Amino acid sequence: MIKKIIFTGGGSSGHVAVNLALIPHLLEQHWSVQYIGSEQGIERKLISGLEDVRYFSISTGKLRRYFDWNNFKDPFKVLKGISQAYRIIRKEKPDIIFSKGGFVSVPVVLAGWLNKVPVIIHESDITPGLANKISSIFATEICTTFPETTQYFRSKHTRYVGAIVRDELKDGEAAKGLTYCGFTRNKPIILIMGGSLGSKKINEMVWMNLEALLVHFQIVHICGKDQVNHSIHMHGYKQFEYINDELADVMAMADMVVSRAGSNSIFEFLTLRKPMLLIPLSKAVSRGDQILNAKSFKAQGFCEFLEEEELESERFVDMILGLYEKRSDYIINMKKMNADHSTSKLIDLIKVYT
Repeated sequence: MIKKIIFTGGGSSGHVAVNLALIPHLLEQHWSVQYIGSEQGIERKLISGLEDVRYFSISTGKLRRYFDWNNFKDPFKVLKGISQAYRIIRKEKPDIIFSKGGFVSVPVVLAGWLNKVPVIIHESDITPGLANKISSIFATEICTTFPETTQYFRSKHTRYVGAIVRDELKDGEAAKGLTYCGFTRNKPIILIMGGSLGSKKINEMVWMNLEALLVHFQIVHICGKDQVNHSIHMHGYKQFEYINDELADVMAMADMVVSRAGSNSIFEFLTLRKPMLLIPLSKAVSRGDQILNAKSFKAQGFCEFLEEEELESERFVDMILGLYEKRSDYIINMKKMNADHSTSKLIDLIKVYT
């Protein structure tokens, strides 16, 4: 009998990455795989590339910890999403639901609980997001990337499984990345990215210091949606709004990375042994989870860490130069990390409930 699973999660690529890592394994094992996401979110774009995965869209509203006039209308969107998800789940009759988080996941998790379908949720960051905090009330199992995250959930069904990294990222070819970007091996290469939505502050800091950086490096810069600066054309500098199919090759090509500190991304860099300068989202615009992620990696000798409030030109350039000088030290520390079997552990857990 064919097993059926529904995945959910979205709003940013970080809320889709783990799902993208798990789905190919389940398809290979002849599972029926479906996905419930938002109508216009990035998850729809990412999942659309998977031919054997049927996508359902539902209404979703943002959950906020702060005052916003949209807080008065978004609950109605969430209620509509719950109703839509309930009908989808009742009709499709999945054996299990797997949720990666993000606002779209809450209606799906609640609808799964109402349909008496087992639900596994996964939290990537050290501290859980609001969506996963709410979803944890209705979850059968809660899985975490960091061992310390288990203390933030009240459920006794919480377990540390480790980081889930997409297999295809490990198969990148540096030569293809060089061709894609038009680079050579004459200078080292920095990959700069500000998360799936981009970072205006990091982008502007890069553009302000391009001439100084290009003396030493070639730079591939993932700017984020609608943030490419079309006025800049400099040898050794390549901009993209987003990279999807070629990302593994670009990451294989890069000697080091400048990035936000979202959990999924930094564990991918760690797996690929890429020295990092992490610039986490400020506490002023987030719950501070990326700061905790960066501090954890800094303590283990995997990265350098620069708070957004301290981001200014001279220090930015100096830290990049220092990171490159000491790159071998970071790589040695990364190699000491014991590779576990997080993906297979999570798939085994999914099978327990089906």
